[in-house]
Amino acid sequence: MWAVRIFKTRTIAAEACKKGRVMLNGAQAKAARMVKPGDVIQVKKPPITYSFKVLQTIEKRVGAKLVAEMMENVTTPDQYELLELSRVSGFINRAKGTGRPTKKDRRELEEFTTPEFTDDFDFDFDFEEEEEYGESD
Repeated sequence: MWAVRIFKTRTIAAEACKKGRVMLNGAQAKAARMVKPGDVIQVKKPPITYSFKVLQTIEKRVGAKLVAEMMENVTTPDQYELLELSRVSGFINRAKGTGRPTKKDRRELEEFTTPEFTDDFDFDFDFEEEEEYGESD
């Protein structure tokens, strides 16, 4: 996984295997497990699970341009939708220890929480009429 740039370092890849975040053909994988062409590797990187099909095995790390020859990304579109949803709501559920929000985070939060059309609504509804309709049902 390190060789095809799924993880930045071999140590991080090994830790992910120990924590059970890597599955090989549906079973939990160990760091030293050998893969063969046709195997499907699933990697849990919260909030989504990436899936990769092994096309060719290698022994040394390859450049980013050659990764497409070694593996195929078979992650389902619904997983990418989860990723997009987490990006949109990411600043609401900030992870503990990430520090103060940046100016950009603050602006995005204000844009998200401020209603766009506050002046266009008429909040003087006649609730008595609605209650009369509710009683007649």
